Amino acid sequence: MTLSRVALALSLIPATQAFADQPDRESALKLDNVLISADRQVEQRDASSAANTVFTRADIERLQPSSVTDLLSRVPGVQVAPSGGRGSLPGIFIRGTKAAQSLVLVDGQRIANATSADSNLQYLDVEQIERVEVLRGSRSVIYGADAIGGVIQIFTRRGAEQGLQARLHTGFGNRGTQQQSLGLSGGDQQTHFNLSTSLDQTAGIDRTGPSFASDGDHDAYRNKSLSLNLSHWLSDDVEVGFNALDNRGKTEFDNPFGLFDPVTFDTVGQQQYSKFDLSSLGTYVDARINRTWKTRLELGHSENREKTLDKLSDDHYVFNTYRDSVNWQNDLALDGRNSLMLGGDWYEDRVNSSTAFDEDSRWNRAAFIQHRFKGEHFSTELGLRHDQNEQFGSQNTWSGTLTVPLNDANDVLLSYSEGFRAPTFNDLYYPDFSNPNLKPEHSKTYELQWRSRLSETSRLEASLYRTDLQDAIALDSDFRPENIGSARINGFEASLEQQLFGWTGKLGASVIDPRDRDTGHTLNRRARRTLNLDLDRQFDRLAVGASWQAVSDSYNDEANTQHIGGYSLFGLRSSWKASDEVKLEFKLDNALDKRYSRTLYSFDGSNYGYREERRTWMFGVTWTPEL
Repeated sequence: MTLSRVALALSLIPATQAFADQPDRESALKLDNVLISADRQVEQRDASSAANTVFTRADIERLQPSSVTDLLSRVPGVQVAPSGGRGSLPGIFIRGTKAAQSLVLVDGQRIANATSADSNLQYLDVEQIERVEVLRGSRSVIYGADAIGGVIQIFTRRGAEQGLQARLHTGFGNRGTQQQSLGLSGGDQQTHFNLSTSLDQTAGIDRTGPSFASDGDHDAYRNKSLSLNLSHWLSDDVEVGFNALDNRGKTEFDNPFGLFDPVTFDTVGQQQYSKFDLSSLGTYVDARINRTWKTRLELGHSENREKTLDKLSDDHYVFNTYRDSVNWQNDLALDGRNSLMLGGDWYEDRVNSSTAFDEDSRWNRAAFIQHRFKGEHFSTELGLRHDQNEQFGSQNTWSGTLTVPLNDANDVLLSYSEGFRAPTFNDLYYPDFSNPNLKPEHSKTYELQWRSRLSETSRLEASLYRTDLQDAIALDSDFRPENIGSARINGFEASLEQQLFGWTGKLGASVIDPRDRDTGHTLNRRARRTLNLDLDRQFDRLAVGASWQAVSDSYNDEANTQHIGGYSLFGLRSSWKASDEVKLEFKLDNALDKRYSRTLYSFDGSNYGYREERRTWMFGVTWTPEL
């Protein structure tokens, strides 16, 4: 349904029915034509002002991604740069902004650690995920700090809405890869629940090539995860719920920078590994106060804990961060054309580390308001947010969008948005590698979108945008953060969905020009061009698919002296529904056995690429017995 049709339909719906016609959030999680993250409420995807991509559980099972980052790399405008195989720290770049400038949520809770701002998406198991929504472009009016480049929201696994349903999945692949998961879900008209547990492990690869002899082993990865979701309708108008996710395990990695031995005065290698624990808890009350007013109150707690050790020494480092949060949002249907959203946020970050920080906690509180008008000939959206940060004081952000439906099949959107990001605890207080005089980053983004329903089986979306960053934080030659004068990112992205001769194709393309305006250098680790293509077809019980990804070259450093070559990857996948209860799956990633790197490291005065996985295969069986 195009925006013009939605706008017309809403204009004809009395205010008394505006909320009644919306699906509840739990039901919406299984739909591909709705969006939740853009305004923290259920809405039609075509009616949202945000450029967005949605992966449902059906998409995840069709694409068979090995990780969340594998799934995100399919989104136009999103680049993923791991540092050596599964379980390695990835850089996530949305529209040319760095990982710390994009917000990651799990069931509404922020999960990035407060020290480095890494969200550790590599530790989330796809078996525990029901839905992923990616918003491209600033949403700081709705979410505040860190949402400069965009928002990634992950919803944990849901299950059957009626009766009981069990599921068992087991899989194995090369390099000692094993996957097991077990889940039980059920529900009735009032209550829904899901309980899932999974194990994901692999012997891995040697992530570094030339390095110390002690680093020559394979770097393994092991992840145990558990998720629980429970929702209950106290009445027709009041729902309460609880969400929990816990991922913990071990990941091994190489340290090519070595360790200084005070006895021999030599630099020696290390065999390092991290024990991690990434968890989030949330509870909510969602109530329809009357026919025009809905309110939602969320309480959350997240933990990002990591302990790094070395097999060859007693060295160890602990970085644990904790976050408590409260969000209260109110949605008001003023009439058939006008709606208002207003609310407040509060969260507090705390750090417990083996490294001494001058400050180890800070809070942020905010109030926001957004008005939306939906007319037959145009629609508008105008929002304002005020943040009060304990350390950096007041921050105001604005956003506005004008939508013009050209006809029933084409919409044009013109938008402006502001954003900001406060420096992390590492930026400000890490001993010898910090800068306590840093200022917050600020952004202004201008965007033109075109959305077209070319036919009943074809959909095209394109965006042209510019993001200006002031006081952007980058590392100097001594690896200390500093505010550079300004940076700007010009970009174009497009996505096309097409059904033809029984095949479904999804094509995504992106071109960006991200530059430090003071030096003229390209921002590091950003490829200027990316292209993704997925083709799938269903033959009765047999499904087949293929993927192709192409990424152009980039630079590893701010000075543009360390070149990273481009690459292309090709993959195949298939599944067969052997019976109503049993499905077999097989996939072949990097089928052409391509050698490639996405991040560099230095050793012995030269630069080398972290190794990424070569040809990888995986076979799995899923059993969903009737109970």
